[in-house]
Amino acid sequence: MILKTYIFIIFTTLFLHWETSETKSQGDIGRASLPPRGWNSYDSFCWTITEEEFLQNAELVAQRLKPHGYEYVVVDFLWYRKKTIGAYTDSYGFDVFDEWGRMVPDPGRWPSSQGGKGFSEVAGKVHSMGLKFGIHVMRGLSLQAFNANTLILDTTTGKAYEEAGRQWRAQDIGIKERTCAWMKNGFMSVNTKFGAGRAFLRSLYQQYADWGVDFVKLDCVFGDDLDLDEIIVVSEVLNELSRPIIYSLSPGTNAKPIIAKEVSGLVNMYRVTGDDWDTWEDVSAHFNVARDFTAANLVGVKGLKGKSWPDLDMLPLGWLTEAELCFPLGQNKEENPARNIILRFGAGSNDGPHRYCRLNLDEQRTQVTLWSMVRSPLIFGGDMRKLDDATFSLLTNPTLLEINWFSSNNMEFHYVTGSLSSTGKHSLSNHTEDKEKINVLEMRVLALRSCKDVKANGWSTKVLDNNVEKVCWEENSNKRKAPFCLNKREALSASEGEMVYQHQNLGRLHLLVTERTELCVGASSNRKLTANEISRGSFSRCRSHANQMWENYNGTLMNSYSGLCAIMDFVRASSGGIRSWLATGRRGEIYLAFFNLNNQVTKMSAKISDITNAIHATSSKCSGTEVWSGTNLGAIKDSISMSVNAHGCALFVLNCT
Repeated sequence: MILKTYIFIIFTTLFLHWETSETKSQGDIGRASLPPRGWNSYDSFCWTITEEEFLQNAELVAQRLKPHGYEYVVVDFLWYRKKTIGAYTDSYGFDVFDEWGRMVPDPGRWPSSQGGKGFSEVAGKVHSMGLKFGIHVMRGLSLQAFNANTLILDTTTGKAYEEAGRQWRAQDIGIKERTCAWMKNGFMSVNTKFGAGRAFLRSLYQQYADWGVDFVKLDCVFGDDLDLDEIIVVSEVLNELSRPIIYSLSPGTNAKPIIAKEVSGLVNMYRVTGDDWDTWEDVSAHFNVARDFTAANLVGVKGLKGKSWPDLDMLPLGWLTEAELCFPLGQNKEENPARNIILRFGAGSNDGPHRYCRLNLDEQRTQVTLWSMVRSPLIFGGDMRKLDDATFSLLTNPTLLEINWFSSNNMEFHYVTGSLSSTGKHSLSNHTEDKEKINVLEMRVLALRSCKDVKANGWSTKVLDNNVEKVCWEENSNKRKAPFCLNKREALSASEGEMVYQHQNLGRLHLLVTERTELCVGASSNRKLTANEISRGSFSRCRSHANQMWENYNGTLMNSYSGLCAIMDFVRASSGGIRSWLATGRRGEIYLAFFNLNNQVTKMSAKISDITNAIHATSSKCSGTEVWSGTNLGAIKDSISMSVNAHGCALFVLNCT
């Protein structure tokens, strides 16, 4: 017995040393050589987190999650906003910034930042825990700094930026017509064609590096909010800095692989959905996205001084805040009472109510299993101070973490069948769905795509008898169907105090619902969307924001806010069905996941021959176990079958010889 124990200890020690060496060598390859893991404050604290609360969470991450590869702790947005009456996520006039228009931490919530120290002390404490420190930032320049017309810092001289015999200021580079579509009182793009615009961005990221930042999450520059110019310039700046900083983009509303291919080499991770909260609708919305980005071979490709990873968003597990309080969805009481709660009682109203994740255990297992099979970054969003055993077990499951970091040949597996009843009458596969049991919704929406997409060239101009011009989308598949048309009008000039960028609106159009209305089409939503919400064009009062400005040429309709082109697309949303994923392990094992998206128990099956053929293996004799139930499958003859709970999953580890 003593000899067996001694041998076990030696084996375990060697195994752990091998694991550590493997991880270390992977990390030495470059930035984000493995999908990053960590913790982010957004899901549990929204924007109101304090220095004390953040450091408490960081200490617990170091103690409990760091041994499992979680190393980044990230302060999410609005760390520069004063927590006072009237302040909320899109309020104006509450942000703290320096003489150069750069955001600095609110000293009321981050007392160690006083005296111009920024996040230096917080970062130092995080580093002393063996962790890495990250922050969230918004696109470009704040509206407050723009209105204050602050000078721009030239980091090469330490003085105000000068060019063409004059000093440059915020209003010389800010593009007010390109404020973030869902945060109109927040931040705007800067003109990166000007040396002053590039100097401003350089001064931002140099300051972050000086503070000791290791991870930057840049918001409102990707998906429907694409600002490719800023993404490129920031990547160039980070590439030149001596301090290595992981570069992340967010959110990814309506993101498509064709757009991602333009940015994946510039960054280390990028969101591919809207915000993910703890609803089954949000979880299930990730399956098609995961399939598309994996099929496009975008997982773990070359990124900024390392690798790049599509990001399915944070894991909203454990103890959370209310999404409605975190990001008000409306502007009046009828649209969103939460906003009025905040305005009436102050930002402190976000301190509660807090509650546990609304996903049941099966749904939580489905989420973490999908994230792992896709090799998405794993960023936990719950309050570490109330980390329960079930959530901790999910976050640290050794099989999931092994798959997430070291699996390969990850793919959606199409050869799976299922039966919704024990009689097998309602059979289905992930190709053919039983329409009596699965609700399918199909709708036509105005969607955004890369202008390089061949589908974007489908618009034509029609002139009516009264000289009214329309731009119409021709339906290639149905010539008898009336085309979708919008009325064209020259874009509005600045009005009601709105300032339009220097190049004005030459050649730009407003698109109206009808000739007589004052409702114009905007490309991006004027609020932040969750992962399950379908992105579509929105109609609102016509104004001089680039989101409502369009350029029509060569059959395309390009939006001036994002540079993306509009198409009329059919969106098919299914509330049920079955899915399966497959991957191989570094020791020759095979990982097979069954996902039941139906609202009732489904018996799912897959043939061993189909599994081995998919990964080009010749073996046909397999044995294995199921992770969540602990079931030992023994020798598997022809196929694997298991009844999977509604919204649940099964995860098999197979060894085939």
